[in-house]
Amino acid sequence: MSRVALIEDHARLAAMVRQALSSAGIETDLFATLSEARYGVTRAEYAVLIIDRGLPDGDGLTFLRNLRAAGQMTPCLMLTARDALHDRVDGLESGADDYVTKPFAMSELVARVRTLMRRPVVLTALCAWFADIEVDPQERAIRCGEQTLPLAPAELQIILHLVRSKGGTVRHSALEHAAWGLGEAVTPNALEVTVHRLRKKLAAIGAATRIVNVRGAGFSLHHTSAPANVPHHPASGRSD
Repeated sequence: MSRVALIEDHARLAAMVRQALSSAGIETDLFATLSEARYGVTRAEYAVLIIDRGLPDGDGLTFLRNLRAAGQMTPCLMLTARDALHDRVDGLESGADDYVTKPFAMSELVARVRTLMRRPVVLTALCAWFADIEVDPQERAIRCGEQTLPLAPAELQIILHLVRSKGGTVRHSALEHAAWGLGEAVTPNALEVTVHRLRKKLAAIGAATRIVNVRGAGFSLHHTSAPANVPHHPASGRSD
């Protein structure tokens, strides 16, 4: 998954963070209060949590401690204006995986988020592969051999989720969340329309991989035959 939760009440900063992450192929759900975040993170899966310490209804660090105590182990990046050593130690000992002190460069934040996305036991590569297709989040593109097509943001998140599921069935609700998050209204047929566009793009680049509708369950990827041109996979970070 390439979606993160940002818990930040400063509207301008939140917008800048979302734009920087989106430019790197990482979509963001924004929560302005801890109560909103508590609802969101218990109902959706995220690759990384980005939590500000100073929020209108409490301390982000206390929120993180409670998440960890409840068994929520999603990698966490703390945002803080407190740069004293004991504040950083408190954050790390409370379950944070990393921290950034305000003000910070957006490029540094993106780099740290990407690092945290690699933390799970199963490495999440920046690029993802399944059979004969390669998805590049940073370029927002899908490739098969020498053929490449650009992807819209929702298309990118859906195909990434399917590729990283390694042929397993992914629920409709999980794909909708990956593509549009919790805060965006989605029309009933939005997922089907986006999947239809992805199927056309897979056919256009000559891929033997297809998106299959698993009736009553969701969607999965299926490789129909050996492709003529299989892209080279690095030795590390493969998703297939």
